[in-house]
Amino acid sequence: MDLATIFGVIAGLVLIIGAMFLGGQLDLFLNVPGLMIVFGGTLAATLITFPLSVVISSFTSAWQVFKSARRDPNQVVKTMIRLTNISRQQGLLALANIKTPNQFLHKAAQLIADGADEELIRNTLRIEIEALKARHAVGQDVFRKMGTYAPAFGMLGTLIGLVQMLQRLADPSSLGPAMAVALLTTFYGSFSSSLFFLPIAGKLKARSDEEVLSLEIIFEGAIGILENNNPLIVYEKLSSFIAPHKRVILTHQALRKL
Repeated sequence: MDLATIFGVIAGLVLIIGAMFLGGQLDLFLNVPGLMIVFGGTLAATLITFPLSVVISSFTSAWQVFKSARRDPNQVVKTMIRLTNISRQQGLLALANIKTPNQFLHKAAQLIADGADEELIRNTLRIEIEALKARHAVGQDVFRKMGTYAPAFGMLGTLIGLVQMLQRLADPSSLGPAMAVALLTTFYGSFSSSLFFLPIAGKLKARSDEEVLSLEIIFEGAIGILENNNPLIVYEKLSSFIAPHKRVILTHQALRKL
């Protein structure tokens, strides 16, 4: 579970709802037509912008953000060193027997075991990385667009409320409550955009960067196996992807035992 995401959402909701409760009754902030305009309009505009399959896939990816833990690049480095040791001790063909749920790693190992030349391996794995970036960018764009649409529909709801309010000018006592209702749609749009849509887009971008980093490590590790097959050299190369304060230092003896 991503505790940071869950804590952020809960903390945001508690603080905002707490401020609403301290300032008055919570039911003052409930307006069904306003919710329909903001969330219904945002969803409708999103479906106009993107295919349904893309929207569903984006929401599925967002749910995975809550469920999955962060990737540790140090573990990916250790995996590549382990493959380097296997290929050095048993030969490149031994990589064909590697069992892993990581499809990118599986493809890299198979290409090496099949005797593909370095240029082919580079091109194939680079295409995989670029395709993954493109897929993830679409999912991020869905939530960025929703973060743009929600405040716009909030303003639209406010304009609708103002029109309805102006029809009641003959009754000054109704202007205050009518104005409050009109402003609620702006609140809904700003609230949903600031606490949900844009932060989720940012979290998807961060997770995508983590996954791309892991693929880059695998990519360079595969090339390192082809070029020299030396665990120490491969480790020094791959560990450069990780910030020094997050890097797990491995001794020569530890490298040989992986």
